[in-house]
Amino acid sequence: MATQSTALARPGTPASAGLLLPAFTLWWREIVRFYRQTTRVIGVLASPLVFWLVIGSGFGTSFRSGGGPGQQHYLDYFYPGAMIMIVLFTSIFTMMSVIEDRKEGFLLSVLVAPVPRSAIVLGKVLGGTTLSAIQGLIFLIFAPFAGVHLAPVQVLLLAVVVFLVSFALTALGFAIAWPMDSSQAFHGIVNLFLIPLWLVSGAMFPLTGASKWIQVIMRLNPLTYGVAALRGLMYPGAETSFPLSSAIATLLLFSLVMFGLALLMANRRSRSSPI
Repeated sequence: MATQSTALARPGTPASAGLLLPAFTLWWREIVRFYRQTTRVIGVLASPLVFWLVIGSGFGTSFRSGGGPGQQHYLDYFYPGAMIMIVLFTSIFTMMSVIEDRKEGFLLSVLVAPVPRSAIVLGKVLGGTTLSAIQGLIFLIFAPFAGVHLAPVQVLLLAVVVFLVSFALTALGFAIAWPMDSSQAFHGIVNLFLIPLWLVSGAMFPLTGASKWIQVIMRLNPLTYGVAALRGLMYPGAETSFPLSSAIATLLLFSLVMFGLALLMANRRSRSSPI
């Protein structure tokens, strides 16, 4: 801890290093910290896999999402939603480290270092984004079982979509966790707000078959565009609610807004309290 704080506070570095070096240090710390906790890695991957298999097999062929190939079975339809679930869980819960760092005193040592708050936000958010994107893309090993066969260009576009969703959700998780001192309160917000957000993202049922008021919520939900983009890339012949270009543009805007919110929360907290 002392070594990291010293590195963050080292004088005489170029202006760019004042942002990039602290951000890189915090990014690397998030990566190492996560993968040292084996049970946490297994839990993040196993939970959506169980959801996908149990819920997908339960609905089975009784669910019809349209005439597109590869979407006749619910396992196929639910696969993009399960990937978004992995990204959601990893992105949000990696930001619990903000609360843990505050309790351990590490966050205070970082905040008193002569580095901009933007470096702290960028490092933490990029760390969580990297973890959630990797976890989400690992889930692609099950793609053949969902009737998904990807070309290299599709994999690249999938990586872009997963990164944007991961970045936006991680920044949102940071904004939620920053003012909190209790992990229980953080879990409460996640269960009350973020899980329902996933449920009405088109992950479990299509927009076209939902009630009118649910359709309005789904269209306002940024995760709906992430699910639609993944589904359109995985099943090119399937009907999607939004074109790929507009879905990616919406995700990009969502990412920028959430990162701005994270910066705002970090700076507002600094005015009222040293941590």
